[in-house]
Amino acid sequence: MYLWVLGIILVIIVSFMTYLFSTVTSPKIVYIPQGSVFKSIAHLQDEGVNLYKIDAFILRLLGQPQQGWIDLKEEKTSRIEYLYKLTTAKAATRAITLIPGETTVIFLRQLSDELSLDMNLLQRAYEKHAPYKEGSFVPDTYSIPNAISEEKLIIHLLNESEQKMRIWADEYKKPYNKEKWLQIVTKASVIQKEAASLSDMPFVSSVIDNRIEKGMRLQMDGTLNYGEYSHQKVTARRIRTDKTPYNTYKNKGLPAFPVCNVSKDAIHAALYPKHTDYLYFVRGKNGEHVYSSYFSTHHQNIVNATK
Repeated sequence: MYLWVLGIILVIIVSFMTYLFSTVTSPKIVYIPQGSVFKSIAHLQDEGVNLYKIDAFILRLLGQPQQGWIDLKEEKTSRIEYLYKLTTAKAATRAITLIPGETTVIFLRQLSDELSLDMNLLQRAYEKHAPYKEGSFVPDTYSIPNAISEEKLIIHLLNESEQKMRIWADEYKKPYNKEKWLQIVTKASVIQKEAASLSDMPFVSSVIDNRIEKGMRLQMDGTLNYGEYSHQKVTARRIRTDKTPYNTYKNKGLPAFPVCNVSKDAIHAALYPKHTDYLYFVRGKNGEHVYSSYFSTHHQNIVNATK
C-alpha cells in the first residue's frame, strides 16, 4: 500500500515537472493589463499564448506579474521560465503624448517619426480597426515599447482609448454604442477646436446648440481644421472651395464625423452646455471669446477685437 501511494506521488511530481518545463510559445513583447493574476493569464490566452488556469496558481507562487509591456527576449521558452519572466522582465518604452484637439493623421505621423514606424502601415491599421474616421483616440501620454508592429500598436491604442471612453460614458450615464457616442464625440471635437480655454467650452457648446436649434449653419473655422489641415489657417478661399461635410459654412448641423481627438473636458461640455441665448462669438484682444446674441453686437465685437 505504501509503495503504491509513493508511486502515485512520484507520477504526480514527474508530470508536474514535465509540465513546468514544457514549451510556451509567445510574442517576444507582450502587454499585461492592470488587474489580477487570472486576468493577466486570460489576456495572454487571448493573445494566443498556450497558458492554462493552473499557470495562474503557479504565477502567484512566483510573484506578481509586471504591468505594461514585457520584453521576453525570445518567442519560445520553458513554462517556468516564461512565468518567472512575467514577474521580472520589463520592456524598454518611450512616452508618446497625444494632445487634445490633435487630428489622427498628425498623431500617426508623430508615431511614425518618433518610433521609426511605417506611416502607410499605421494608416492602414487605423482604417482597419478604428470605429470612426476620426476621434477614436483619447488624448493622453502612452508608454510604447520600442519594438512593436504598426498594427499591434494601433490595436493597443484603440483598446486603451475605448476602455477610457466606456468609463466616461458610464460616469455620464450615457449608452456606449457606435452611433450615439459618435454624435457626442463629434460635438465635443468642434468644441475642442473652437474653445479658447476649458472654461470657454460650455459656452461654445451652447452656441452650437442654439444655432442648430434655429436652423443656422455653425460657420465655425475649427471644423475645417480636420485631418492634414489641423494647424492651417482657414482662409476665405478655403471656405469657398472645401466641399466636404466638414465645412459648416456650407452645411447645416455638425460634421458627419469628429474633426479631432477629444478630451474628457470637451465631452463634459458637449453634454452639459451653459444655458445661454448666444449665437455668436469672436476672440477678443485678451485671447478669450466675446459672446453675443445679436449680429449687430457681434459685428461691433469684431471691430473692437481688431482695433
